[in-house]
Amino acid sequence: MRAPRWLPALTLTAFAVQTDDFVIIGVLPGLAADLGVTAVAAGQLVTLYSLGYALTAPLWALLLARVPPRAVLTRSLAVFTAANLAVPLLDGLGPLLALRLLAALSAAAALPCALALTAAQAPPERRGRHLATVMTGLTGAVLLGVPLGTWAGGLFGWRAAFVLGGLLGAAALAASAATVPASGPAGERRGAADLLRPLASRAVAAVLAATVLTVAGNLAFQTYLAVFLAGLAGVGPAALGALLVAAGVGGLAGTRASGSLADRVGPGRAFAAAGAVFCAAMAAFALLWWLRPVPVAAVAALLVTWSAAAWAVPPALQALMVARVGPEAAGRALAVHSSSVHVGAALGAVLGGAAVAAGAGLAPAAAGLAAALGLAAAALARRSRGLPRS
Repeated sequence: MRAPRWLPALTLTAFAVQTDDFVIIGVLPGLAADLGVTAVAAGQLVTLYSLGYALTAPLWALLLARVPPRAVLTRSLAVFTAANLAVPLLDGLGPLLALRLLAALSAAAALPCALALTAAQAPPERRGRHLATVMTGLTGAVLLGVPLGTWAGGLFGWRAAFVLGGLLGAAALAASAATVPASGPAGERRGAADLLRPLASRAVAAVLAATVLTVAGNLAFQTYLAVFLAGLAGVGPAALGALLVAAGVGGLAGTRASGSLADRVGPGRAFAAAGAVFCAAMAAFALLWWLRPVPVAAVAALLVTWSAAAWAVPPALQALMVARVGPEAAGRALAVHSSSVHVGAALGAVLGGAAVAAGAGLAPAAAGLAAALGLAAAALARRSRGLPRS
């Protein structure tokens, strides 16, 4: 079956948003030096973006529930593009903070809308695969978009990294306007209670808890990956770069496999499989710590396994969320789900920091424990009364 024309446009949307979210990491030192601020002060750009996204994604889904999704997507991408292309026109940390907040607010509307459109437009038997395809935009951003932005920032100055984000946003806007089906009226007017009712269930709460916990587990390990690998196998910057590329390829494969598995056996079982592999990889890393130093080749194979499992989690959980609320409420549900990812990321950084402070070898153990709790939470979602098992 040929992929629908709108699928590449929505994948490009995910690629643009994720690249813009993370590209600042590669240009942060140059940005801070040029603006005459400390790296800690410049780092507030990252904090502001994450908080702005996490707090407003559910709000946009509620406020824009009656606006046709295609209009939400194209208008938010237009604002996103303008916020990035305007960076070279302004100077100083204050104006840059304002632009980054504007980019975050528009991304918080665009990405959940792209996921909701995917869930609504995809045939039920291919929903997992189509969601996984859009998610490869996020993986590809880490593998390709962020390095490209870092290269552009190093060659033309840090502002070029944001211009790249704007150009990607413009490309996603043009592709979406040309290919995403025009939606009809958003439907009858309903109150906030009616809009929120599909989300007020034990199953949805369990999916959100599973998301927070598994993301926290992954970020607890990923945030301190360089520290852990240096102690485990003496991995330096050059080797780390090659390992991260290999892990990125594994992540792409895991994302695609997760979508196919969710369509075949159900999203709940697909998530359980991904979570189990993730926990096994963390257990293996924890065991290897006691055998250090270990060969880099062994680390590479395990790292690819970890990345494949970690990136297999989101498509399965997204499909599970849609299955629990239905396509009609998918936009609101996926917006709340997207916010829970950012909450999990913040929690994971704290969890990983506490583990590393006690000993770098504890990072995979902490990550595996959080992911195991996430698996337990997802089991509640599968066993909720009145909901089909999957």
